Amino acid sequence: MSMQNKLISIGEAAHLLGLSIDTLRRWDAMGQLSSIRIGPRGHRFYRQSEIMHYLQSFEVTAREWAESVNPIEPSSDVYCWTRDVFQARLEKMQSKLSKIISTETVSLIVAVAGEIGNNSYDHNLGNWSDIPGIFFSYSLRNRKIVLADRGQGILTTLKRVRPELVNSREAIKMAFTETISGRYPETRGNGLKFVRSIIIKNPFSLYFQTGDAQLYLKKGDDELIIKQTETFIQGCFAVISFEELL
Repeated sequence: MSMQNKLISIGEAAHLLGLSIDTLRRWDAMGQLSSIRIGPRGHRFYRQSEIMHYLQSFEVTAREWAESVNPIEPSSDVYCWTRDVFQARLEKMQSKLSKIISTETVSLIVAVAGEIGNNSYDHNLGNWSDIPGIFFSYSLRNRKIVLADRGQGILTTLKRVRPELVNSREAIKMAFTETISGRYPETRGNGLKFVRSIIIKNPFSLYFQTGDAQLYLKKGDDELIIKQTETFIQGCFAVISFEELL
């Protein structure tokens, strides 16, 4: 049977997506990700091809939300409206990762994701452009984590202490290379410098965009690769990829 027609159980689908079975049942009822009912008891099965498509599309969904001119609140399964919600889901991700990746690697991955996510709350409190909180989702199968916010972005944040900054490319370089200040709220650069130190020493990669500037960073990169983008993100958008399975 081809992957296009192959059916997998709801348990298999939940494992691949890194979601709970209850979440998939709820999505089914909402029509967000429909199942196929089989047997007298109506057990839920999913087309493997549709699950694989979703694994590829959640990154696109996060980017579209971050870029949108007229955004709507994301699905509650990926929307962390407060820091407490984000921390709880980060801990849940950590628990799932610990089953497939070494403890040391899990700690580093969670540290990177936690730093980027917490930055959003630290630097946008009371200053969200429209929808507060962050988009946070991940795929264990693809070993990928996505975070996005609709905050002020790095340029606006750093201009408070470095008014000479004129564009997002300069701001993103400063954030990932310089220690700015230990006083709130000017600590964004310190956190991202920490993120960089982890990425370049481990089998991880990071795509990061703010404003019209993007950074791609991977293990062993001594130089930052920063380019101007055609799209604009007022806040921040990040994709963390990782390797090293047990």
